Amino acid sequence: MLMNWPKVVRTGILLVLGLLPAFAGNQYLVRTQGSSINTIASRYGLTVASVFTGSASGLSVVQNPGQATEAQVLQWLNSDPGVINAEVDAHVTIPEASLASQLRQTQFSQTSVFSLLQQILWNLWVSRASPLQVTPWSGYTTQIAGILVNLGQAQKLATGSGTVAILDTGADFTHPALAGSLVPGWDFTNNTSGGYAVPSLAQSTTSILDQSTTSILDQSTTSILDTNSVIVLDQSTTATLNQSTTSILDQSTTSILDQSTTSILDSQPVDDYGHGTMVAGIIHLVAPGAKLMPVRTFTNDGCGSLSAIVAGIYYAIDHGAKVINMSFSMPSGSQELKTAVDAAYAQGIILVASAGNEGKNMAVYPASYPNVIGVGSTSDLDLRSTFSNYGAVVTLAAPGEGVITTYPQNRYAAGWGTSFSAPLVAGGAALLVQLRPSWNEDNAVRALQQATPVGQQLGAGVLDLFRACSYGASH
Repeated sequence: MLMNWPKVVRTGILLVLGLLPAFAGNQYLVRTQGSSINTIASRYGLTVASVFTGSASGLSVVQNPGQATEAQVLQWLNSDPGVINAEVDAHVTIPEASLASQLRQTQFSQTSVFSLLQQILWNLWVSRASPLQVTPWSGYTTQIAGILVNLGQAQKLATGSGTVAILDTGADFTHPALAGSLVPGWDFTNNTSGGYAVPSLAQSTTSILDQSTTSILDQSTTSILDTNSVIVLDQSTTATLNQSTTSILDQSTTSILDQSTTSILDSQPVDDYGHGTMVAGIIHLVAPGAKLMPVRTFTNDGCGSLSAIVAGIYYAIDHGAKVINMSFSMPSGSQELKTAVDAAYAQGIILVASAGNEGKNMAVYPASYPNVIGVGSTSDLDLRSTFSNYGAVVTLAAPGEGVITTYPQNRYAAGWGTSFSAPLVAGGAALLVQLRPSWNEDNAVRALQQATPVGQQLGAGVLDLFRACSYGASH
């Protein structure tokens, strides 16, 4: 049976669809100076959808209700003397899981799949405690990823402070492991306060690991897993959330390695309801003393917009964030995104972003901007994850395979992807905030780059939180 498991995993991967970017075509992000956006918009038959305030003052979103082409609208706006910059308000969409998706086989290796099984067994060996208890499931708090980044030693020096803004799908404020750390943020998808993660109707189709009658190698014998947790594969291939469709293993009646009659993944459509909660849980694991502020810039199905992301960064600036985590990536840069990033940097905020999951030496944004820490993913063997981007986009790397974290409705999940590597580094930045409150990103980068060199075009190497905190304590 062990000889057959790579084939099993290939079958499961076919059910995960990457992200496909799309553009609204009729919505634009416009920066003006000294002129009324309403006057400018009416001049070209456009309508004003929203006007930013605070640090984002001068920015607006306008819509084109007419028949003008995108090129025409951009020409009008960028030639207007009252407009500093105008660009398309880019949107991205995560398609539903589909059997028709075609993912590269190289994105998942036998090593990464073995890491999944190793991680599950390790955490279950540590504790069989029910995740319904108020205290964190010890499989989450004592997991391999924490050991790899030397978390235990680091937390003898610091446990984190300050506010970490999480630009994502929101967070579950009712999760016992997070309830004491979450503070209200803002929901830019609904223009309401909070940043709460709310389940959609599609979430009812999400299957969780419930292995009361299932063994890992052969379902005919002993029950091994009973964790009420979920496994999430990160297979995004282009833009936005780097944990694409929250595809979840449905193991209620199947074995993991024997798939002769049953699909390993639930083929029902699911959404990204849990992505922000997962990211928040990883930051909390590293820096339990930090406050977590969810800034909801993506809807449950993983749809976001450039304007929401930009607004989210300015919101973090105006509400005292010391660290910003951005577990998403875009294939192209944006002038307004860079301006927002530079504004946060100028305020001393430490910005962290995932390097993307195309498995290529390529630039993605915001990770490629000079003032952002781009984070790649490694396996439990300190090898570059086959899905992780590499090269100049990576400042350093962190574990990103089978990272155990919180999931909505008082559950836990295992995630793959640079989405789950970045928050380990963001949590490390929060530890440094406690040790050196006045430090900016440049100082934090020097500390975080006290990493374990591994080559493989992964920047300074694999995150070592103890080395980073030791550097912070002594400098």
